[in-house]
Amino acid sequence: MKKAILLALAVTVVGLVSARADDAKSNWDKSCAKCHGPDGTGDTKMGKKLGIKDYTDAKVQAGFTDDEAIKTIKEGKTDSDGKTLMKPAEGLTDDEVKALVAYVRAFKK
Repeated sequence: MKKAILLALAVTVVGLVSARADDAKSNWDKSCAKCHGPDGTGDTKMGKKLGIKDYTDAKVQAGFTDDEAIKTIKEGKTDSDGKTLMKPAEGLTDDEVKALVAYVRAFKK
């Protein structure tokens, strides 16, 4: 009986983690990929125009903390003149934002 409960619990946890990853990919595709690219390289028309960094590059990944990424996702990003470079992501929960940061971290090669 204990083994069955533990097995059910393990399957549930795996399912929740998988669903969270699917949600992060969906949010990325919907809100981020247009500029950052589906693969995080920034190799898009808009990405090139804005000089978006390549998130597959380990040095780029090391150049920002998770907290900085969370803040940027929530608040957006402006240049030194106050021009909007990235709009804040709207309608995402704190957990979805954290999952999005984890998704970005997974681009690192």
